[in-house]
Amino acid sequence: MKRVFVDTSGWFAAASRRDHDHSAVKQYLKENTPPLLTTDYVVDESVTLLLSRLGHTAAVRYLDSLLASPRIELIYLKRQSIEAAMRLFRERPDKGWSLTDCTSFVIMEELGLNTALALDDHFRQAGFTTVPT
Repeated sequence: MKRVFVDTSGWFAAASRRDHDHSAVKQYLKENTPPLLTTDYVVDESVTLLLSRLGHTAAVRYLDSLLASPRIELIYLKRQSIEAAMRLFRERPDKGWSLTDCTSFVIMEELGLNTALALDDHFRQAGFTTVPT
């Protein structure tokens, strides 16, 4: 089965009923059941975003549900991947990509993934397909 990478924007939209993409993301996750992958960098960024926008309880709820889900695979970045992401970050000043975005792109390439649950243009700019459409 095709695996899907999940970005911070996807996690946040799933967690926040106030996010304008909440319904679309929840519907995608309900109708599509591929294994979901994310990284420790995305988890950190997501917890921080949830904490700042929705509070501690929402951040902990997200963290606990992610760690408990058998559908989600958490990838821990290794030094080689981080260094590749840093190179990519330095090489693309024309993009608004964060270092976390770059780590995601590197991991997706390493794992042969081409689809991300992501709601901004960054993954499309990097040549990946995004869902939901």
